[in-house]
Amino acid sequence: MAGIYLHIPFCKQKCAYCDFYSIVNDKLIEEYVNALCKEIELQRNFLTKEKIKTIYFGGGTPSLLSPKQLQVILDKLIQNFDLENEIEITLEANPDNLSVKYLRALKEIGINRLSVGLQSFIETDLQLMKRKHTVKESIKAIGDAQESGFDNISIDLIYGLPDLTISMWEENIEKALKLNVQHISAYHLTIEPNTLFNKYYQSNKLNLPTEDESLSQFKILKRITEQKGFMHYEISNFALYGFISLHNTNYWMGVKYLGLGPSAHSYNLTSRQWNIQNLRKYMDAISQGKIPYEIEYLTKIEKFNDFLITSLRTMWGLNTEKLKKDFGKDLETYFLSKTKKYIDQNLMKESNSNFTLTEKGIFISDNILQDFLHE
Repeated sequence: MAGIYLHIPFCKQKCAYCDFYSIVNDKLIEEYVNALCKEIELQRNFLTKEKIKTIYFGGGTPSLLSPKQLQVILDKLIQNFDLENEIEITLEANPDNLSVKYLRALKEIGINRLSVGLQSFIETDLQLMKRKHTVKESIKAIGDAQESGFDNISIDLIYGLPDLTISMWEENIEKALKLNVQHISAYHLTIEPNTLFNKYYQSNKLNLPTEDESLSQFKILKRITEQKGFMHYEISNFALYGFISLHNTNYWMGVKYLGLGPSAHSYNLTSRQWNIQNLRKYMDAISQGKIPYEIEYLTKIEKFNDFLITSLRTMWGLNTEKLKKDFGKDLETYFLSKTKKYIDQNLMKESNSNFTLTEKGIFISDNILQDFLHE
């Protein structure tokens, strides 16, 4: 079983918080689709004939592609890979792109899961983040998607935003749940380099919440979603039973995946590679039958570190029996030597050789995971 990720690097405008690779130039879309199809052919043996369980169109803004363009890409994947019958095919989308006609066409070509970037139900937040849609468009898009037959819908929310109060965040969550979606990805705002928010931050123009306020927002998110039957199955992801993101779970479970398009990453259990982060150079290289990428072959310690990071992000946690089987007694001992202080601080818990982060631990997971990494 394996997954395929396709990066669609186009946006109507750059959001203030986003550091994913994208450009504001939709005139290159058709040329890019042709290049992407060519890369599919060039990479058809990367996953060594494994069955493809998931396909994920990410970005950027994949919903800027027409259904016909998406169909061309899917047809090329069908021609070059062995796809499972019950395959999960996700499309990231912005609310302002999701007309009823477009949604019905997506359904017809086989897209069966939507990930919609709502981000907030507060107009001033959307404006500050430079989002192109309104709250009204968000609510209509989800309703139209459901009317068009989509029953596996994820939405994105951001907390830790400037001037976001506890009551405002609670209202955001309640409005999200009233949409009757099956999955919520909720991310704490991170100020990334080379973003508009970073410029605001450096100029002291962002009134960000304190760490305690952010932690309160996280706890409220967990409490309200759990009351509505959502599983908190990964640090930033919440799903009703049967609706976890299969594609993203592959990443956390160490399953092979192929990334296509500029900046996309691939992993085949022995090496990791990533395409150049430049659309023009990417398309020029592909036109010559070359894939412009860099590669690193993973050592045992690097694989161990990956296993640590991905396992501890999830509700399933890290199993020391599997750790010992895959990496040996010495690395099991190393891991266990790090756990006591986090258990004592109620940041981690253990049950039947399974270690998971607590609610408090999840919130500061970046610091904890960094400490566990083996040099």
